[in-house]
Amino acid sequence: QVHLVESGGGSVQDGGSLRLSCAASGYVVCMAWFRQAPGKEREAVALINYDRNMVYADSVKGRFTISRDNAKNTLYLQMNSLKPEDTAMYYCAAEQFRAQCSFIATMLASGRGYEYNFRGRGTQVTVSS
Repeated sequence: QVHLVESGGGSVQDGGSLRLSCAASGYVVCMAWFRQAPGKEREAVALINYDRNMVYADSVKGRFTISRDNAKNTLYLQMNSLKPEDTAMYYCAAEQFRAQCSFIATMLASGRGYEYNFRGRGTQVTVSS
């Protein structure tokens, strides 16, 4: 079983930065972030695969950086140049099979979401103008 716990959310001004963390327990192959704002559909943000390949949603490219510390089994999301439209609950997610992870990376690259088997409870990010 996989257990994911996010931290690092908060409130910042337009243009500010935040760093999210996700502590994982259990075996995972790929890890990802997605977000959901009230009244909006879930949106994939970024994924880091077992081969260190990273995929980003177009809306965050050049502003967000996903990384993973395998020794600590921790996922990060460095968010710079934050905008009010980035306001959402951010969730950490993970999968345990390579084929599944490769499929998810393809989905994300084409702007499509995915229903992960493992996800955390989320951390709120609020960006004010």
